[in-house]
Amino acid sequence: MTIFKGKFSKIIASVVLSFLLLVGVVGYVAWYNLFREVPTYYESPEEHFKYGSIGTEQAQGVPYWIWQVLPRIFPDKLPGPGGYTSLGITWEEGKELPVGFSKKTIGFPRVGITCAVCHNATYRETVKDKPTIIPAAPANKFDLQGYIRFLNESASDPRFTPDYILDEIKYNHEFSWLEKLLYRYLIIPQTRKALLQQKEDFTWMDSRPNWGPGRIDPFNPVKFNILKLPKDDTIGNSDMMPLWNEKMHKGFALHWDGLETSLRETVQTGAIGDGATKKSLPIADLQRVEDYISELPPPKYPFAVDEKLAEKGNQIFANTCASCHAFGGERTGTVIPLEEVGTDRHRLEMWTQQAADTYNNFGKGYPWKFNNLRKTNGYVAVSLDGLWLRAPYLHNGSIPSLQDLLEKPENRPKIFYRGFDVYDQKKVGFISDGAEAKRVGFKYDTSVSANSNQGHLYGTDLSSDDKKALIEYLKTL
Repeated sequence: MTIFKGKFSKIIASVVLSFLLLVGVVGYVAWYNLFREVPTYYESPEEHFKYGSIGTEQAQGVPYWIWQVLPRIFPDKLPGPGGYTSLGITWEEGKELPVGFSKKTIGFPRVGITCAVCHNATYRETVKDKPTIIPAAPANKFDLQGYIRFLNESASDPRFTPDYILDEIKYNHEFSWLEKLLYRYLIIPQTRKALLQQKEDFTWMDSRPNWGPGRIDPFNPVKFNILKLPKDDTIGNSDMMPLWNEKMHKGFALHWDGLETSLRETVQTGAIGDGATKKSLPIADLQRVEDYISELPPPKYPFAVDEKLAEKGNQIFANTCASCHAFGGERTGTVIPLEEVGTDRHRLEMWTQQAADTYNNFGKGYPWKFNNLRKTNGYVAVSLDGLWLRAPYLHNGSIPSLQDLLEKPENRPKIFYRGFDVYDQKKVGFISDGAEAKRVGFKYDTSVSANSNQGHLYGTDLSSDDKKALIEYLKTL
């Protein structure tokens, strides 16, 4: 009997051990294929800015192989031919992903977005020229809202099924039998579920004017989807901003309305707004972004400048603009009350005291807790470094060129087209009318809510000759 009990105990122990080993193997396989995180690293600070992870892949990333084939399966959801490039996305020659997109393995390869998705621009001298890419510039072509809607509408289509997607993927990549099972029964269905939830989370966009290329509603997504504040009817549509030369902006109010005063917090909240979570926020990687944009010089105007005329314009700038827009100006980097500047009020009203207070408490318990978010009563008098590449102008991108900006509001264009990257050297901005601008651009109507081109009357009373001289000088900043 004792011998029997001993043998039975050994059998039980063997079964338990085998079971534990099986559970361990299954757990390891699941971890390896679904959760294993492989760090990414780019030696070049510029490459890191363009393609390095900012922590968005875990919660908001799209499986790479699915992301790659969606334009082929759903071309009808895009604004035109060319796949993702039809959304104004910039692709460098020889690169696997466009500028502003990251690829990171978390179990399986996923595609997220980076700071550069909204902060890189292109320009051309003529339509025949190859675009020149300028990192950290405000994106002038990219339609972020269109990209979100493309993903959401693809997931809503009956063709978003394992059969359709796996059949398309096999032209690019051969899955192992295990990968096929995971994609068929888990990854593809879960991706569709997540994108449909994202569509639900962004239904508030449908009751507001479209952003158009080069613009974004930067903080309503944060208010509604991250901070879980009640939906309101505010419109935050505004131009994307440049990120270069930040060491010279130390002490300035940040964002169009000065809602932040800390560059570090601005970089970190930017990553959260792009899809990073409290747990995935990569502090060291974001520090590299901060270091890069702090030292990156503004791009020089690439075309000819009339130096003699610019010298005259320098004096006009000193007398007319410097107090608000020159480094060292007494008001540069400060918030100018809305009553004075007179520009569209919607972007200012979008950000509330409740949102600032909630965001300042968002990171409690984490080493990156926010402290500097606030509510203001106007818009920042920004420095003008790299001004030539910031068109269209004003915080909502409602004025296509510097020449138009120096006109009184009643003489500024009421309708123009944005998203075309051929440069207008005479007006100093991008070409915003004509057949090609209409074909590739977004119709910007200043009568639409939040699109007003009113206000900022500074310099509008200058003589025609003085305006020409001032514009010539502004090219050199």
